[in-house]
Amino acid sequence: MKDFAGKTAVITGGGTGMGRELARQLAAEGCNVAMCDVSAKAMDETVRLIEADGKPQGAKVTTHIADVSLEAALIAFREELAEQQQTDRIHLLFNNAGIAGGGSMIADSRASWEKTFNVCWGGVYLGVRTFLPMLMAADEGHIVNTSSVNGFWATIGPNTSHTAYAAAKFAVKGFTEALVTDLRIHAPHIKCSVVMPGHIGTSIIANSRKVQAGVDSDDMSADELAQARARLTAAGMDAASVPDAAIQAMSAEMARSFLEDAPMTAAAAARVILDGVRDERWRILVGDDAHALDQWVRKDPERAYEPEFFTDFAREVGWRIGG
Repeated sequence: MKDFAGKTAVITGGGTGMGRELARQLAAEGCNVAMCDVSAKAMDETVRLIEADGKPQGAKVTTHIADVSLEAALIAFREELAEQQQTDRIHLLFNNAGIAGGGSMIADSRASWEKTFNVCWGGVYLGVRTFLPMLMAADEGHIVNTSSVNGFWATIGPNTSHTAYAAAKFAVKGFTEALVTDLRIHAPHIKCSVVMPGHIGTSIIANSRKVQAGVDSDDMSADELAQARARLTAAGMDAASVPDAAIQAMSAEMARSFLEDAPMTAAAAARVILDGVRDERWRILVGDDAHALDQWVRKDPERAYEPEFFTDFAREVGWRIGG
């Protein structure tokens, strides 16, 4: 699929980050875009940016509220799309929505763990199930599932549990690789790609906190502060006497740094992804750190989860060490 003009794309998580930038770049090429997110406010900003970019006349952009972990919500999204876009087919499906949280099977709540897993994995599985009939109806199609470097390396450091997100991203990677053959046999007009970004500047940390807590506030609740204090204590810090304001400030700085100090912007990541779709690459690594980590893990898999491996790699690519 070399040309996106006149095509119709579905993007989950279109309110921020890579989803927003995919929507902007596709719309700029004359592609119809239907995006979903849990935040209407965030999607409104995406639409504002698309209009400011100078969207070609005739390209339709619609927004839909949907929690991708719920099949009924995705089905409602599909039905709204069909009505508002006046179509029974789509050409591009970007299963992009994701959140963090619930890193530990032991220290974190089951609800937090399963929320992360159900969004990051369930959202991909249910997204394909829900929109496959509309892809089948098109003359050509492409499914793009967002995994992560954590889809082949299940850690973000030796002092931080990361089981829910990593398990989900491994599932996304394996599912998409298996789809290559399944589609070739049963729906050869549909291609698929697994996207594995490194550190991309997005708002996933700030967004995840709000989704996990079920709030739309930048201020942490009493429960969130207690959980953050417990994580700091588990990491070896005497957090009992740390003021709430200091913990709030640390959380805000972590979110800011992840967004603003990343080696690659979400816009640049979206360009890499769309180029990968044009080239029909089933495996799309995004970022120099992703390419480097792929090589490091393949070269020395037995050492991949030793603390020294993370420290050495972080220094090599300039990742911030800590946590």
